[in-house]
Amino acid sequence: MQLNIRHETRYTYTTPLAYTIQQLHLTPRKEPQQHVLSWNIAMPGHVHAYTDAYGNLSHMMTMATPHHGLTIVAAGVIQTEMPLKGRVPNGDTLSPLIFTVPTRLTEATPAILELAASCLPEGRAQSKDLLSLAEHIFGAVRYQSGATVVTTTASDALALGQGVCQDHAHLFLACCHAHGIPARYVSGYIDPEDTGHAASHAWVDAWAEDKDYVGWISIDVTHARLMTDAYCRLAIGRDYDAAAPVRGVRRGGGQESMEVDVKIGAK
Repeated sequence: MQLNIRHETRYTYTTPLAYTIQQLHLTPRKEPQQHVLSWNIAMPGHVHAYTDAYGNLSHMMTMATPHHGLTIVAAGVIQTEMPLKGRVPNGDTLSPLIFTVPTRLTEATPAILELAASCLPEGRAQSKDLLSLAEHIFGAVRYQSGATVVTTTASDALALGQGVCQDHAHLFLACCHAHGIPARYVSGYIDPEDTGHAASHAWVDAWAEDKDYVGWISIDVTHARLMTDAYCRLAIGRDYDAAAPVRGVRRGGGQESMEVDVKIGAK
């Protein structure tokens, strides 16, 4: 499948900013099931390109002169292939065990431990167990745009019973980590078709131990299904904080307004 992607992020401020720094994970990862045919990121300021600790192609953008706003546009064409049974080859050099460490957003609570115990064995899981967990989370936390914010924890989303894709992903990670099963956060895009969900998306990779395969499988918890060729992967990490497409800090600016517009066309 070919995905034509355009992702625009606009910040406006009520008073001028003196300084802005933004960390960007807006370049698709180099992986066997996706190939970049063309890609460009237009942004102001000084830009430093680098590869982060998780192997994500990243940029650090800084602006040290007064400004009232900024716009970042990432766009291009990605060729994707259908991964067999959601399997994602482990091409990186990181041990899966680093993705068993809880974070502030994925700490386990008694309610999370109960949910995990209802679906997962201790220490290892088969694909069917991991998909069962996704289905349970899909039923426990209803998709509701605007119900949570980027700082909402997995336990808060479970208690609320509502959330968005990043909450589903965090809850899945928390359950896996509670049982010592490697699982990591994935940020990227999905062809939304007629689902009504945002084209900017988050899902998970989890370590499966099946009879014929041991390694990562990629699961869209929000849709309780395996990743298909309708997905483009931008970044992986322990949680949203590590893999967010755009994340930064500023000095000055008064009140901030942010608008995000993502368009995806598939053929």
